Amino acid sequence: MHIPDGFLDVKTCITTGIVGAGAVAYSLRKTRVSLSRRQVPMIALTGAFIFAAQMLNFPIAGATSGHFLGGAMASILFGPAVAVVIMSAVLIIQALIFQDGGLTVLGANILCTGVIGSYAGYGVYRLGLIMLRGRLTKAVTFVAAWCSIVSAACGVALLLAWSGTFPIGVALQAMAGWHSLIGIGEGLLTALAVAYLTERNVDMEGLQPKPEVTPT
Repeated sequence: MHIPDGFLDVKTCITTGIVGAGAVAYSLRKTRVSLSRRQVPMIALTGAFIFAAQMLNFPIAGATSGHFLGGAMASILFGPAVAVVIMSAVLIIQALIFQDGGLTVLGANILCTGVIGSYAGYGVYRLGLIMLRGRLTKAVTFVAAWCSIVSAACGVALLLAWSGTFPIGVALQAMAGWHSLIGIGEGLLTALAVAYLTERNVDMEGLQPKPEVTPT
């Protein structure tokens, strides 16, 4: 899903660059207030996992490439603002060190895979929990992850069409079609990972020694 240099025109690069930079600035400011120091190691591990998963790319004819996303997993675990920061850090490292995704389109990649993917997945997850009253959380997580990656792919397709790179029909068919299939793996991986990490977090909290109360 990484867009390479040359696929977007100047107006799209500038617009998405501004929007992407604004989204990252907002997310950093929000996480500075809401993030606890206890969450930092888990966030770092999640970011490393997402980075490794995204390095497995599948070529897509007529557009860019397909891969696992991870935005839904990060947003479900830590909230969408933290997810945007994680995804942006992953995209910046991939672009600068591995040339996976272009520098001129970095804002577009952050907008699609970071912002759209994270917020779409989180929104579907929260809505699903409300509608099902907290039941079937694994199924809700699966659907949220699937919607996250397909929404991000549609965002890429719209930017490609806005730039005149490909007709909207070709771009949507290539990106949304392939990522609908990749989304099945994304949903299963996210549901298992979120369930495991949530259970581990609950267990660790339960094993924390309770403070002793001194009688007065």
